[in-house]
Amino acid sequence: MPRRTATMLASTLVLIALLCAGVFIPVPYSEMSPGPTVNTLGDSGGEPVLRVSGRETYPTSGHLNMTTVRVTGADYRMNLVEAVAGWLSDDSVVVPHDTLYPDGKTEEQSTQENAEEFSQSQESARVAALGQLGIPVASRVVVSSVQKSSPAEGRLHAGDVIKAVDGTPVKVPQDVAKIVTKRRPGQTVEFTIVPAKEAAAAEKARRDPTVTEDITLTTKAAGDENRAIVGIQAGTDHTFPFTIDIRLDDVGGPSAGLMFALGIVDKLTPGPLTGGRFVAGTGTIDDTGKVGPIGGIDMKLVGARNAGAKYFLTPAENCAAAVTDIPDGLTLIKVNTIADAVKSLEKVRDGNTAALPSCSAG
Repeated sequence: MPRRTATMLASTLVLIALLCAGVFIPVPYSEMSPGPTVNTLGDSGGEPVLRVSGRETYPTSGHLNMTTVRVTGADYRMNLVEAVAGWLSDDSVVVPHDTLYPDGKTEEQSTQENAEEFSQSQESARVAALGQLGIPVASRVVVSSVQKSSPAEGRLHAGDVIKAVDGTPVKVPQDVAKIVTKRRPGQTVEFTIVPAKEAAAAEKARRDPTVTEDITLTTKAAGDENRAIVGIQAGTDHTFPFTIDIRLDDVGGPSAGLMFALGIVDKLTPGPLTGGRFVAGTGTIDDTGKVGPIGGIDMKLVGARNAGAKYFLTPAENCAAAVTDIPDGLTLIKVNTIADAVKSLEKVRDGNTAALPSCSAG
């Protein structure tokens, strides 16, 4: 065999071997890519994303699209070839696996956490939207969860309304820990509660609860700390003056909160908030209307552009990352609160786009 032919054959075999190795060698990376966008003013799966009953609503137009990121699963292991392809792609990002799934988080754990965050984002979106419109929302401190093998197990239950601890009324979840930690481990503490079933029945009947119970618990130390705990997580529940249903399948995490809230505001106010424009965005939201940062901003910008968006509502804390690679034809709008977002949408509607707050690298 001529030397040149042998050399080419050897090189080809080495290349094939390297490609085969690349396919079978797992690497500790995961891939992020643009996910679907959904218009919160429209339908998904044949059902309205937002449905309001018990309150007058108004026609809407245009788009207020929430954006998502598609990620490889916790149990999926990329190979070297896939990782290189992802690095070379303009529409995907390859990141260390532990960035998306820290501490060995499983697929099931990640799905459960995303579902819980999505549910909480819906609740906060309702509260923030009604707050923006000046519509009062009643709130109460509740037991969110009970730890196994804790003093509270079997005595307190998720959904119990906490009226007082040691006779001191509680107004926010933080009050519970403050009062409990005044005790030393081994001392008792008394919870005055409305049982979850009674609270649910009273809310359904739109009446005040009539049953309360006093539950005495013996505190224990928090691990190696000399700090008293009873083993519950306190949270906030709300009673809304009318019904706001948010329905969207196969989506998780907290980042749709802002767009849900704006969709609710649009439906409850006369005149289309966007003036018929195509606006997309992202951002967590809390009960006060503060907008928080999210992950995967670059992929969400690409997804919004691909869907046809012209404007993108961007959490202020994501602006520096977002401006490094803005897709053509997309205008970024910086938002800190839901009030900021509403004012900016009014400017978009009125054509006063020069006055929009813009993102900057600083």
